[in-house]
Amino acid sequence: MILPLDRSTQQALFDLKRVLIVDDEEPIRRLLGYMLQTHGYETVLASDSREARTRLDEQPFALILCDVNMPGESGMDLIRNILSQHPHTAVIMVTGLDSSVLANAALDMGAFGYIVKPFESNEVMIDVANALRRRRLELENRLHRENLEDVVRTRTMALQQALEWLELREKELRLSREETIQRLAIAAEYRDSATAQHIHRMSHYCELLARKHGLSAEQCDLIRTASPMHDIGKIGTPDHVLLKPGKFTPEEFNVISQHAEIGYRILNGSDAEILKVAASIAWTHHERWDGNGYPRKLKGNAIPVEGRIAAIADSFDALTTQRIYKPAFPLDQAVELMTKHRGEHFDPELLDIFFASLNEITQIHDQYADQVPRTMIRES
Repeated sequence: MILPLDRSTQQALFDLKRVLIVDDEEPIRRLLGYMLQTHGYETVLASDSREARTRLDEQPFALILCDVNMPGESGMDLIRNILSQHPHTAVIMVTGLDSSVLANAALDMGAFGYIVKPFESNEVMIDVANALRRRRLELENRLHRENLEDVVRTRTMALQQALEWLELREKELRLSREETIQRLAIAAEYRDSATAQHIHRMSHYCELLARKHGLSAEQCDLIRTASPMHDIGKIGTPDHVLLKPGKFTPEEFNVISQHAEIGYRILNGSDAEILKVAASIAWTHHERWDGNGYPRKLKGNAIPVEGRIAAIADSFDALTTQRIYKPAFPLDQAVELMTKHRGEHFDPELLDIFFASLNEITQIHDQYADQVPRTMIRES
């Protein structure tokens, strides 16, 4: 693993002036030192591997000229260890043996060049210049990659933070939107005998049935969020009709039936998908599977699935909770009454799915129970 360069090492390597010469023959060390110094290089001499390691621990070098054959640890072994610990330093091997095998071994190990004794000054200077130029290019490329990685890392972090911020804002907006819808729905329900808990039960019943029916997660969420607006049209229903405890006259039923159309007109026309679904539910949740519902007498699959789902949820909640005109029916009785209208009032497939989930339905009812005694009773 190549570690990032510290500043002093970077400076030394880019200046390309400090060279370590390692050779057990003093005349060779001095000769190489003299050649390099006359061309502006700073040189440090070492007679063996141990001294070379000491010098490397003291300061960084741009280049090492190292003899192959030395007493004790060989130059090849020394360079192999040096390159593993100082990979940013260029190396040229120096030897008295003109061997292609040895030269290839040195190059394969990572050496930048191979000089055979006796050598010419020009030969040495050309090899040194080429090795340092190559090393500089490699270092510049590496530093460029590191800088690029830093930029990418920084921008990635910034993007992640932006996405997290957007997700948080989106969540806040979604919650705010849902709360607004629920509060508008509650405002409509306050004119009726239903309670705010009816809105929550309706929402979760619809989401449960949509999910069990196999609708997508997005569709389920839309239906869950939009269904509380199903009776928003009751805002336009007169109190003497809306709050009547007894049975409606035909004229009164005609008035109360208009809330579906009113709700549709209130919610329709928006580009927001949630309001489109809410408008559809408001308009169609009183349609019947057999075509005898209102306001348009739609039949079967001509009724949007969200309307068929809301019809089941709304009817079930009306039966199993106390209203101004009736007490809460026990669960078994509610199931029996709705089953009698399977295929008439309700989509038969959806009704079967709904009643196959009675345990979950009961949990929803209990969690959002009205604050009145004896609401949902399971009889044996």
